[in-house]
Amino acid sequence: MTLTTPEGVLAPDRNPLVEESILPTGLDQRPIGAWGYAWIWVGIAVIIATFSLGATGAQGGIGLSEVVLTIFAANLILGAFMLLTADIGTEHGLPFAVYLRAPFGIYGTHLPSLSRGLVAAMWFGIQTYLGAIALNGIGSYFLGFDNWFVWYVLFAVVQVVNTAAGIKAVEKLASLAAPAIIAISVWMYFTLDGIAETKGLNIWNFRASGDMSLLVLFVANLGFWSTMAIDIPNLTRFVRTEPGARGFVARNRRVFAGQLIALPLTQAMVAGIGAVSWIATGNWNPIEVIQADAKGVALLALLALVVLAQWSTNTAANLIPAALTFVNAAPKVINYRIAVALAGVVGTVCFPWALLDNLFVFLGYYGAFLSAIGGIMVADYYLIRRRRLNVPDLYRVDGQFRYSGGFNWAGLAAWVVAGGVAAWWPQYAVLIGFPLGLILYVVLMRAVVLPNHRQAEIDSGFADRFLATSRGASWADIAGGHRLGREDL
Repeated sequence: MTLTTPEGVLAPDRNPLVEESILPTGLDQRPIGAWGYAWIWVGIAVIIATFSLGATGAQGGIGLSEVVLTIFAANLILGAFMLLTADIGTEHGLPFAVYLRAPFGIYGTHLPSLSRGLVAAMWFGIQTYLGAIALNGIGSYFLGFDNWFVWYVLFAVVQVVNTAAGIKAVEKLASLAAPAIIAISVWMYFTLDGIAETKGLNIWNFRASGDMSLLVLFVANLGFWSTMAIDIPNLTRFVRTEPGARGFVARNRRVFAGQLIALPLTQAMVAGIGAVSWIATGNWNPIEVIQADAKGVALLALLALVVLAQWSTNTAANLIPAALTFVNAAPKVINYRIAVALAGVVGTVCFPWALLDNLFVFLGYYGAFLSAIGGIMVADYYLIRRRRLNVPDLYRVDGQFRYSGGFNWAGLAAWVVAGGVAAWWPQYAVLIGFPLGLILYVVLMRAVVLPNHRQAEIDSGFADRFLATSRGASWADIAGGHRLGREDL
């Protein structure tokens, strides 16, 4: 049986809302298993910037065990929240930017989605810069060549090419990188602990004279991954899902290990290494610390960590999200490969070296507005639509998500107000932005928008025909590409 809505639907070659990379994935287009997804998350979590997060806590007077446990707890909560937004991918196969057409409108989506895309591109620049600095140090040692910008360009190009090759290439890189990253990180911890012992320091008893609170560190870490928390459907739409899995746990079972085990454990481990590095040497970057004395095999191990960690993070967490938001902004002009390259350029011209010097300020302000998007997404998907979604209309210029001239002012107003209020207290932005965005959106939708803009999935009494995976079905581009419908498998 097929449910179609042909009225007013343009053929893809004329439809300004359609491009192949942002169409829903079918159940037969999801190649990533539980292990592959978990390895992707190990790769995402091991980034040099995370060292700074742990070191900041230690420098602020927080003990090492408290740093590790606080960051573990923050990531466990983030992982649980990601499960809520992950269901958009496992149930409907939709990318983040396309889903935002529901709460923000087919044109209103560009404002919040591009804000995420730009942040992702900036993170790509930060990661590539840190990797290039380390590569330059190693290149100087082995080759006598000292030019970090050349290494930056080469490293960026390799990452862009890998990401442009598609999700399978990203998964293969992660499966190779993750075990090596874990092994090298453990070696790095014991090396730094040895440095501390030579100075008479016990890393687990050491406490600096700062006065940072655990709550500030906790919230900063929430902001650290608030980007991935909202656009996780970009990855989960490729995770294998059983047709007809109606239960939330059954539908998302391959997602659990990555988000509830791999993310919090790896992030806590890496942040702890950053804290140990600062305790032992006063430098948050263990790459620089060990590189000062490393030779031969040790230096090659550092090279492997830098390259694999930054590379595996950038592909899944930064380039893919940025590229899909750029495609969504102009589907008839920008395809996926062009968008990946564009993300690399944008990440470079944002001066990532300057952003790194103000990392916590950066985290606070962008976390404010992105956390508000998260609250709006959860409110729209679970409270307004009860997981039902009229997906064909997401790709129609004259469908129900046109609202007022293509903009849903309830979503936009809730985003601006909640994000603005959260940004006023950037240290606690995520704790403010998410609940305030959720509440404002629900109130504005029910009071102002829904009485004037009918939504088929709601008017149907939340009929199951607006589900996909739960019904053993896929939203698909069918009938020779001329209309979007729901195709039962």
